[in-house]
Amino acid sequence: MSMSPAKATAAQADPTGSVGDEAHRTAHVARTTSESSVELWLDLDGTGEADVETGVPFYDHMLRSLAKHSLIDLRVRSSGDIEIDVHHTVEDTAIVLGQALREALGDKSGISRFGDATVPLDEALATAVVDVAGRPYVVHEGEPEGQQYVLIGGHFTGSMTRHVLESFATNAGLCLHVRVLAGRDPHHIVEAQFKAVARALRAAVARDPRVVGIPSAKGAL
Repeated sequence: MSMSPAKATAAQADPTGSVGDEAHRTAHVARTTSESSVELWLDLDGTGEADVETGVPFYDHMLRSLAKHSLIDLRVRSSGDIEIDVHHTVEDTAIVLGQALREALGDKSGISRFGDATVPLDEALATAVVDVAGRPYVVHEGEPEGQQYVLIGGHFTGSMTRHVLESFATNAGLCLHVRVLAGRDPHHIVEAQFKAVARALRAAVARDPRVVGIPSAKGAL
């Protein structure tokens, strides 16, 4: 399933959709450097539609999984110096994804704030915990020895998983804990992590009708 360009364009301009009586929380962010160009649209109140083109097929697959299981509509167009290495394109896309999430959340009024999930994929099992606190912090543990050196899908090295999580969480303002509890297949190990993050994120950014204002004793996140 892919997000239509018309829907993405509408989301970036002036959202008219609603969740109940509330407007969709959307963002459009573009970032260009000498190494990559990234343009991204998202809708936190979507259905998980994804239209992703980064030039890195396995990464596209992971971002589509993230959208599907977080129910965040996502449209991504990335290009970069992948003839040298995919690192710049992958990391810069994660940076923009984090920036867009932060923008779409606004002052975070009315959200649940916390989310956690444990997700299996065959033999692999991963857990993720999210706090939309505005204070970036990442703990990433449990991958089997050598996972960071494995090449998945011909382009994506296992070490990129941590880079994606750190870049995304830092720019989104998330406290994010991800732990791999089991796994042998490198593809499954990465995908279980993305899906766990997606489900935890889905819970954390959800609107809770019982939450009045910003969910913090300080009054700000």
